Amino acid sequence: MANPYQDARDGNGRYVRTPQAATRDAQAADLRAQGWTYQRIADHLGYTGRSDARQAILRAIKDITQEPAEAVLHFELERLDAELARLDELEAAVRKVLGARHITVSNGRVILHPDTEEPMEDDGPVLHAVDRLLKIEEARRRNGERRAKLCGLETLKLDATVHQVTEQDRELQELLREARAKMQAEEQHIVNED
Repeated sequence: MANPYQDARDGNGRYVRTPQAATRDAQAADLRAQGWTYQRIADHLGYTGRSDARQAILRAIKDITQEPAEAVLHFELERLDAELARLDELEAAVRKVLGARHITVSNGRVILHPDTEEPMEDDGPVLHAVDRLLKIEEARRRNGERRAKLCGLETLKLDATVHQVTEQDRELQELLREARAKMQAEEQHIVNED
């Protein structure tokens, strides 16, 4: 009869923990929390030795912390998706404002251009809409940064130090080049004498 606690293999030959093995790992963690030694847990649950019992407990702890973390990650990603959808709706509304013709009104009267007698266009709503578009783009950028951070895809931060090369540095480099050339010439001379 097959051991129900033994790890199974998937279609690619890799080991996969069975539900029974995960349950036994959780039992091992419970027993350890009650003060049992690793050896006693191994003997009681049928692990090969105390090291296997310890590994089982570590797997159970990982399972305990991983499940809530995955739930929080899923919730946060859904929240970020909803935020992007709201930003898309806001952008559509702002683009309608940009596409509309706005005329200048003062004290309830349409202001006419003095030369053409046509209603004067009001740039104010367009400028406000452009400002809103910039804020929407900034919100999208922050959303992407939060998403990258949650998924572990943060951009690498490079720390570079720039040194100023002085005339003394150049002279020292020249002296080193000359010394290396002299050493190579002497080595070549020695090789040729032999």
